[in-house]
Amino acid sequence: MMHGLFFQNIARHIQLDAEEEALLKAKLHCRAVSKNESLLKAGEHSKMIYFVTKGCLRIYQSHQNGEETNILFCPENWWASDVMSFSTGIPATYSIDALEDGEVIGIDYRDLEKLYIQVTKLERFFRILFQNGFALYQNRLTLALSTSADVRYVLFNQQYPMLRNRISQKQIASYLGITPVFLSMIRKRLVS
Repeated sequence: MMHGLFFQNIARHIQLDAEEEALLKAKLHCRAVSKNESLLKAGEHSKMIYFVTKGCLRIYQSHQNGEETNILFCPENWWASDVMSFSTGIPATYSIDALEDGEVIGIDYRDLEKLYIQVTKLERFFRILFQNGFALYQNRLTLALSTSADVRYVLFNQQYPMLRNRISQKQIASYLGITPVFLSMIRKRLVS
């Protein structure tokens, strides 16, 4: 059942035949994750890219003062990785934790490189995935630098409509670059 959503996501960009799907399926690592479980810590090498079939992951950066900044939320049907570390083997800048109990499908970097040769269509899929991810990061950076917290909160709700009531106000505030108290004030202002 975990594979259904995964292969639907792939089919948005490429069509695999039964043999190609079987080759890919043989390389997938399915696992349950618990709330607060770490899938990657900054400084480690990211050897896996994850697809979320249930639950929500967060990609975040820790600061020297102990604070954390959420970079991205990855609910169902999203992919999660520290792309620079995954692609180049350098130590990860970001950490990845589960915000909820859930399930993920992972693909190991070495297996993916072999699959690119066996199932050449997968290179196209991951190129599109990484291009879309890069565009998302650019847009997030632009919004963080050029819009008010109120606008960022409205856009958060548009991008993640299912998350507002699933994850804590603290996590959302970290993503928006504001305090939970300020987020509460924005919510009250926007409701009235």
